[in-house]
Amino acid sequence: MTASADATRSPSALRKFLKSEAAGGLVLMAAAALALIVANSPLREAYEHGLHAQTGPTLSEKLGPMTVHLWINDALMAIFFLLVGLEIKREFVDGRLSTWDQRRLPVVAAAVGMAVPAAFYLGIAGGTAGLGRGWAIPAATDIAFAIGVLALLGSRAPTSLKLFLTTVAIADDLGAVAIIALAYTASIDSLALALASGIFLLMYVMGKSGVRSLWPFLVGAAALWYFVLLSGVHATVAGVLAATTVPIIKTPGAPDSPDSPLHRLEHALAPWVAFLIVPLFGFANAGVHLGGMTFSDLLAPLPLGIAAGLFLGKQLGIFGAVWLSVTLGFARKLRGATWLQIYGVAMLCGIGFTMSLFIGALAFPHSPQLIDEAKIGVLVGSFLSALVGWLVLRLAPQATTGQDEETRQKAEIAADGDVERMEDR
Repeated sequence: MTASADATRSPSALRKFLKSEAAGGLVLMAAAALALIVANSPLREAYEHGLHAQTGPTLSEKLGPMTVHLWINDALMAIFFLLVGLEIKREFVDGRLSTWDQRRLPVVAAAVGMAVPAAFYLGIAGGTAGLGRGWAIPAATDIAFAIGVLALLGSRAPTSLKLFLTTVAIADDLGAVAIIALAYTASIDSLALALASGIFLLMYVMGKSGVRSLWPFLVGAAALWYFVLLSGVHATVAGVLAATTVPIIKTPGAPDSPDSPLHRLEHALAPWVAFLIVPLFGFANAGVHLGGMTFSDLLAPLPLGIAAGLFLGKQLGIFGAVWLSVTLGFARKLRGATWLQIYGVAMLCGIGFTMSLFIGALAFPHSPQLIDEAKIGVLVGSFLSALVGWLVLRLAPQATTGQDEETRQKAEIAADGDVERMEDR
């Protein structure tokens, strides 16, 4: 490949995604740590007052006057979900989930990896009055946080593990969006929902009729967000719905197309989401006052159910699904990875953080105490999953293939279909 070709070729969407998510995950960790420090310092009152300060009009009678916290959770996070929707569409249409053979293992692993944590939670907390609504809190995986931890391992994590974690988390995100739309919608405003449906249909027709400019879709997404907010469905769902209407130009054997509206929008949003929106969400939602907390408080049904679901349910569900799929011949074992390394990645999927905090706020909207208990469970479960998963992967022996490292990596990348990355090496 010539130098000029290298200069003009756009970077791999997958490679850029992994890099931005890894770096963004590290920034998210710092933001969460800062939130905990501030919430347990003399700045605690200013922190809480700032988050709940009224800053805007009443857009929805259900939500009341807009506050800093509402703008972050209901507006900025809609942009996060827009990016999530773009990633899901790209992977299902022209990526690693575009065929059943490719999506079989990650989709099954994600589905089982959501069901088992929910079962753990219900087994521990479901019998306590009022806590059943939290069943979905430990079901989600934080892709940025998990990839950030994996990035700390450098070359000790085979490419196949990184790609598996990414595809499982994307499939997991799809399930989480469905849960938010179906399980956490209390009442519906039929007129607002009809208007939102009309806007969505118009955006869909625009995409199918050859509109390639992004601004009509962005205007439509803003209007869709507003009417979904009024409808009673959580407004962030509008981000994913809008993403499904953005046209994509398939580029088999190439990283992406500069003429593809979806790729252009994804590349434009990724740094803002990774380095501003998600860390800001983490800072606004991870702060919980720990003063006076005892060990017995951690064993209360709500935090214990969430922590057990994330730390135990995720690893058992995902690793069990992978092992059973491979044993039954339903899927192939991850190339270049040992079973211990696969187990370590399954444990990293127990980092729920962003999505779990988000669902926790939806599950108990009128109980700050339960939201704080949910935060504690999310933080404990995610921290244990991150720490133990990192240790397992750090200490796990590498798969031996009889090849030198460079040859092994090239063969692994070629087998995974990422030709451009192999050529770059």
